[in-house]
Amino acid sequence: MTLLMTHTASAFDPDALTTLKKSVAEWNVMRLEKPGKYIDLYKAQLENANLTGANLSRTVLVRAELSGSTLNMADMKGSNLMMAYIQRANLKNTDLSSAYLVKANLKKAFMKGAKFTHANLQNANMRWAMLENADFSMAYMANTILFEANFENANLKGANFKGALFIEQANLSGAMLSNNTILPSGEKASSSWSARHNAKFITEAETKPAPINTPPPVELVENENTPVFAPIGSTLLPQIESRKQDSLIGEDVESWNKMRSVTPKEEKPVNSHLKGINLQKAVLAGSSFEGASLDNENMAGADLSGANFHKADMNSIQLQGANLHRANLDRAFLKGANLSKTNLSNAVLYGTILTGANLSEANLEGASLFDADLEGANLEGTNLKGANIMDTNFRNATLSPQTILPSGIKATTGWTTMKGAIFVNKTL
Repeated sequence: MTLLMTHTASAFDPDALTTLKKSVAEWNVMRLEKPGKYIDLYKAQLENANLTGANLSRTVLVRAELSGSTLNMADMKGSNLMMAYIQRANLKNTDLSSAYLVKANLKKAFMKGAKFTHANLQNANMRWAMLENADFSMAYMANTILFEANFENANLKGANFKGALFIEQANLSGAMLSNNTILPSGEKASSSWSARHNAKFITEAETKPAPINTPPPVELVENENTPVFAPIGSTLLPQIESRKQDSLIGEDVESWNKMRSVTPKEEKPVNSHLKGINLQKAVLAGSSFEGASLDNENMAGADLSGANFHKADMNSIQLQGANLHRANLDRAFLKGANLSKTNLSNAVLYGTILTGANLSEANLEGASLFDADLEGANLEGTNLKGANIMDTNFRNATLSPQTILPSGIKATTGWTTMKGAIFVNKTL
């Protein structure tokens, strides 16, 4: 909802950014001392930062780089995240109520249980985003890109999807819609439309569409005698006038010939939450862990050949030496996982998040890595012979002379540089 009060904000605050990077605890204390203050972190570089529990409410994060960052349980209420880069970030149970996320890039972000009530997500890129149990009640989501976004069991009551793209390819199983939900066609949701998409429908009191959330007005002081009132992140302040020259590099929707058909639904395991169970060297070939919560679990040395981990949460999981031959890890979340010496031959890793994962000496021969994210991963001595690496992200991944490329030859500095990766010339 539109915030009508006027607040004072300064220009970009480098000291505040330094504090945030240094210690979330110190940052939160600073915010408590000045609870009503907006802080300008325009274009802040916070890629892969650990900001768990940070109080980022009423913060200017326009065009900020938050890709791969951890923002679990952060307070981001009322923040301005216009055109921010938030892809592959962890925002589990994060509060983004009334946040301004217009044109934000949330591709592959992990946002289970996040709160987006009254948030403005117009034109946001939400492809492959994990949004199970998230609350989008009364959110404005016009023209968002929703290809294979997972809204399973999400609250979509009163959400406005007018003009949204690829909602037919999104997962709406168990999501809650109401007669106040606006479909991409501009029509209100119905019980029949909901049933066709495996969603739930409830009838509630008719409400007018919520006011579209806009950046809150703040006082931007040009000099001590000439205050200027403008939205947070505007270019009226002299210190940020040059920002108008920045160009936004938008992402085009992938052509249909690069899209595989939607993975058929499979039965979920009876127990999808396996917290605390010791599965080291367990024999679980062919088991289904679809959508399971396996963060930090230890499955080292386990036989998981042919197992189904479709969209499973596997953050920092221990799988070193495990057998995952022909396993389905389609769009699983394996950030920081240990997969060293793991057998992943012929495994399906379509759209899998493997940022920062350890895949040293792993066998990925014949694996499908289409659109997988291997940014910062350890691929020293990894066997990629015959692997499908179309649209795979290798940025800052480390390869060594012992790494076998899809062509079957050993990695070279030229190939590594071409992929934006790092060549480490050392003996394993």
